[in-house]
Amino acid sequence: MRKYLFILSDMEQQISEGHYRPGQKLPSVRSAAKSYGCSTGTITRAYAELEKRHAIYSISQSGYYVVGKPEEQSGSAENKSKLIDFASVLPDVNVFPYLDFQHCLNKAIDTYKYHLFTYGEWSGLEKLRHTLVSHLASDQVFASADRIVISSGAQQALEILARMPFPSGKRVILVEQPGYDIYLRFLEAEGIPVCGIARSTKGIDLQELEEKFKNGGIKFFYTMSRYHNPLGTSYSVEERKAIAGLASKYDVYIVEDDYMADLGEERGFEPIYAYNRTSHVVYLKSFSKIIFPGLRLGAAVLPERLLETYHACKSYADTSLLSQAALEVYIKNGMYERHKRKICNQYTARVRALNEAVERYNDAGSIGVTCINSGIYVPFMLPKTVNLDSLTKRLAMRNVSVVSGKRFYLTDYRERDKFLRISISRAQPEQIDMGVKAIIDEVRQGNTH
Repeated sequence: MRKYLFILSDMEQQISEGHYRPGQKLPSVRSAAKSYGCSTGTITRAYAELEKRHAIYSISQSGYYVVGKPEEQSGSAENKSKLIDFASVLPDVNVFPYLDFQHCLNKAIDTYKYHLFTYGEWSGLEKLRHTLVSHLASDQVFASADRIVISSGAQQALEILARMPFPSGKRVILVEQPGYDIYLRFLEAEGIPVCGIARSTKGIDLQELEEKFKNGGIKFFYTMSRYHNPLGTSYSVEERKAIAGLASKYDVYIVEDDYMADLGEERGFEPIYAYNRTSHVVYLKSFSKIIFPGLRLGAAVLPERLLETYHACKSYADTSLLSQAALEVYIKNGMYERHKRKICNQYTARVRALNEAVERYNDAGSIGVTCINSGIYVPFMLPKTVNLDSLTKRLAMRNVSVVSGKRFYLTDYRERDKFLRISISRAQPEQIDMGVKAIIDEVRQGNTH
């Protein structure tokens, strides 16, 4: 057994270090057995495991070859864009689980057959909803399958909740400022009553929140309790407990968007949902950030009192049953957890590289940075004298793409911080140091003009 594990580990290392190049043929089973001093059966088993891990592939009557990565197949490094991408929030295409998910799609078709090509239930594939019961429980979200509704991403659920009436009869939606820009623009475009409350990297003013819950006619408070977009921070245990308590006290619902739940290393994080005992929390989860955006699958855990109205607003099935079935297989066979660990490790390493670069170049304190160790967002707080538009243009000329903090506020919200939202999801590790240096250089120069 030890011999087999040593051989498997050694082969993986040689592939990752480039001793075997993409498309290169590996030694024959007989030749490898002679080289490692083992049986051909041990080599065959090692090759089979490498093939299962999508590191190599076999061609009948020919042998085994190293799988090429997407970026290696599309051209040489010299031909690739030199853009340092701190703007994109999409998952890194190089870690998309294409082959694993393809296997799950095939398995889903074999399992469900023609049932996948009907309309299905408005609430989603029953088997997936039952699988999500235990999946969500690992995040301390305990709910029966009949309270879980599959949606076309978290965005669809957010739009339905904004439009539908709530039992309290209240109409105003309270949002964090800064907050999720796409939802803010939707609320404003639809003319839905909305007001803001300040949230900073240090948290939220709970007294102000209570005042708004008490007198603001708040229908629900939309919040990202974990890895907030754009701030990257999470609420403390005390804040989460307090928000849950205020919701019960003033009959205000919380819509908790936990779309980044799987992208951090923080263990034992209990969402606001776990602390509320009066069913005043709608819990939302997206699967797009961990697998790939085109999947467009999310889940909403709804209080009993909201189910009937939500059903009336989402009266038909509008999410691919094939995608749902494939996701069910993907979660059930452990691939989701395995991929989650892989992407979390990658993102954590990138955030660490970003923090180290800030420490290296920000000795004069040109930008304000809260140390964030998980997720994908880190805000760079800027001096009031910096012109944001000019800064982003100068950085673009240096091939550094960033996002201005301006877009994360309601149009009429006045108390704004000046910052850049930095995302590490597509910033390659070797680019991060150079990108952070460029930002700090430009902030310094902009401050002296």
